[in-house]
Amino acid sequence: MKFSILGARVIDPVSGLDQVIDVHLEAGKILALGVAPADFEPSQTIDAAGLIAAPGLVDLNVSLREPGYSRKGSIASETRAAAAGGVTSLCCPPRTKPVLDTSAVAELILDRAREAGHSKVFPIGALSKGLEGEQLAELIALRDAGCVAFTNGLMNFRSNRTLCRALEYAATFDLTVIFNSQDDDLAQGGLAHDGPTAAFLGLPGIPETAETVALARDLLLVEQSGVRAHFTQLTSARGVALIAQAQARGLPVTADVALYQLILTDEALIDFSSLYHVQPPLRTRADRDALREAVKSGVVQAISSHHQPHERDAKLAPFGATEPGISSVELLLPLAMTLVEDGLLDLPTLLSRLSAGPAAALRLPAGQLAAGAPADLVLFDAAASTVAGEKWLSKGENCPFLGHCLPGAVKYTFVDGRISYIG
Repeated sequence: MKFSILGARVIDPVSGLDQVIDVHLEAGKILALGVAPADFEPSQTIDAAGLIAAPGLVDLNVSLREPGYSRKGSIASETRAAAAGGVTSLCCPPRTKPVLDTSAVAELILDRAREAGHSKVFPIGALSKGLEGEQLAELIALRDAGCVAFTNGLMNFRSNRTLCRALEYAATFDLTVIFNSQDDDLAQGGLAHDGPTAAFLGLPGIPETAETVALARDLLLVEQSGVRAHFTQLTSARGVALIAQAQARGLPVTADVALYQLILTDEALIDFSSLYHVQPPLRTRADRDALREAVKSGVVQAISSHHQPHERDAKLAPFGATEPGISSVELLLPLAMTLVEDGLLDLPTLLSRLSAGPAAALRLPAGQLAAGAPADLVLFDAAASTVAGEKWLSKGENCPFLGHCLPGAVKYTFVDGRISYIG
C-alpha cells in the first residue's frame, strides 16, 4: 500500500521538525516528507488537516502474558490494545511461563507477534535462568533470537558476586541490562509506600530505601563493570537524584518511569481499591513531583505504561491478596497528554519521552519520522478527547482510569506502512 497523509502537523523529536507538511509512505518506509516524488501515486489518501503526525510510540514495558498466562492476556489482544494507544513498538518482560530464558520462547513470542501484526514486539530476555538469580541465562543465544536487553525484573540475584559477573559478561558483548532496583529484604511483605497512608490503612509498608539502597548498589556495579544500563520504573525523588548524579559522572545510564507514577500517589489507596495495588508502590506527592521534574529535565528520558493485564478475579480479593499491576497501554497517549494539559511538558518534549527517548535507551530501530525510516507513526487529534474504556481491547480491565475523559484521541496507527488501528 502507498499512502499520502495530507496536511498534518508533523512532529519529529529527533530532527526537531514541527510543521504542517505531507507524509508519503511506500513499501513499509517513509518515502518522503513534504512534496512527493513525481512518479508517486498513492493507493489511499488521508486528509489529516488538524491532526498531529508523530513517530509511533515506543513502550519499554508491556506484559503480553503469553506464553503461560493467557487468562490474563494474549500477544494478539495486548498488541491490539497497544496499537489503540498509539504504540507501534513495545518491549515485553521475561516473566512468562516458561520464563523467557531460551531462544525457543523468544521465537514463539516473535512468531505470534508477527502473526497478529498489530505492533512490533522486542522481547527482553531473562538475565538468569528461570529468573532465579543463580545461573546466567544463555544471553548470546537470546540476543541472536531477537532479545534487545536483559533483566531479572524484581527478582534479586542471590549474591552480589553473581550479579557482578553477569554484568561483566553482558558488558563484554555490549548487551543492555535493565534494572528494577528494589531490595528484597527491605521490601519483603510490603504492599504500599511506608508512610502515613499505609499506617492509616494498616498495610505493611515498603520504604523508599528499598529502592535507593538497591539503586546505589546497582549503579556502583554498573560503574565497575562498564555495562550499558537502563533503570526501569523509578518511584522516588532520591532515586532520580541518584540517576542524575550517575549521568553527571558520565555513566551509560538511562531511565524510565511508569506513566501512572506521574499521575497517582499513595493517597489513591485510601479506599482500599486493589486497582491501585502496584509493585513498586505508588509513593508520596513529593516523589511524584520529583519524577515529573526528572521527566521534564530529561534525566528520565522515557515514559512507559508498565502494562500488566489481569483477569477479573486477580483484583477481587482483599487488598493484600490481590495481584499488583495496572492495564493501561491502550491509554498511553491520552493519559500522557494530561502532562501537556497540566503544563508540565510541551507536546514535542512529551512525544520525545514516548518515542525517541525510549528507542534510544534500548537502541531500537524506531522513534523517528524521516525519509527511509520505518513507516511507524501515529495520527492523533490533540483537540479531541478519549473516554477511557469506551472501546476496551485489552483482556485486562484492571485500570483505575476507566470512565475518565482524557485529552487527545488516536485516529490512525501505522506499523510498517500498514494501518494497524483506526480510532
